[in-house]
Amino acid sequence: MKEIKKSVTMKDVARLAGVGVGTVSRVVNNEKGVKKVTLDKVHKAIKELDYLPDAYARGMKINKTETVALIIPTIWHPFFAEFSFYVENELSKQGYKLLLCNIDGDKKEIEYITMLKQNKVDGIIAITYSPIEDYLTTNIPFVSINRTYENKHIACVTSDNKAGAQLAAQKLIEKGCREIAFVGSHNSTNNETKNRHLYFEQYLTREGYHCHSFDIEEPFDNFVEQLEVFLKEHPQIDGIFAINDFVALDVIDILEHLGKKVPDDVQVIGYDGIRLANERRYPVSTIKQPLELMAKEAVRMLLSVIDGESYPLQSVLPISFEEGPTTKK
Repeated sequence: MKEIKKSVTMKDVARLAGVGVGTVSRVVNNEKGVKKVTLDKVHKAIKELDYLPDAYARGMKINKTETVALIIPTIWHPFFAEFSFYVENELSKQGYKLLLCNIDGDKKEIEYITMLKQNKVDGIIAITYSPIEDYLTTNIPFVSINRTYENKHIACVTSDNKAGAQLAAQKLIEKGCREIAFVGSHNSTNNETKNRHLYFEQYLTREGYHCHSFDIEEPFDNFVEQLEVFLKEHPQIDGIFAINDFVALDVIDILEHLGKKVPDDVQVIGYDGIRLANERRYPVSTIKQPLELMAKEAVRMLLSVIDGESYPLQSVLPISFEEGPTTKK
């Protein structure tokens, strides 16, 4: 019969290092005040015995799990996937683990907020547009992406949607477009993405242009079919700003189906800055959100909330324009 290997304990490490169990505990928990010679002895014993600290027990002692939940709508969207990558990378640098919570239309946010209340994770970073306000309290470490919560002291990280919308309008005008449209959708939540339509239309009006608008309320059926009807009814449109890159790709497919060439007949700009792979070019001209910077800022703010430090209620980060194959240079 194969012998079962006995698991190494903190007592074993202490015995080999010639120190007390309390000293080993202080080293494992990265507490200050341990002499370098003692640190070296304990680390050498840990390595020799291949000792793995009990993360759960350590978490109970310091009242932390050192785990952060990231709530995203779906892992299949390249924008959310890339953001998740940067969040996990930044958390790892800070000694935290990531629990990825993929909603995928099932509205599981409440389950994850309950986990936080039960001390199973230390905090949450969330991209969600579901009505969860009633489940958030001021003592929950929670950072929202691109969404604010009325009457809630919830930190928010967002790209500069106002500047992005204005830049999109400016670019379409510079490229010779005269009949310009906004295409997108919205829901009842108080989210920053609504500023893309608001400030795009304001900029066009200020410059003397009319903004054709296709902005339907969620939830909806047959988005593509409704959008095709809109574009058929407005054949003069020669420039389009889409609320995100996926909608921009839908627009291009419909235009091609209607016999319009992009960018020769119609120029299209999206929002987000998605790429199907790190080395690939942008599939559409786009207002790029600074995803890596947003992830770093979200982690920084969340850890400040967890540690009881001061933090800004909102952090607005700069956008940029990325030329793709859907606008003329």
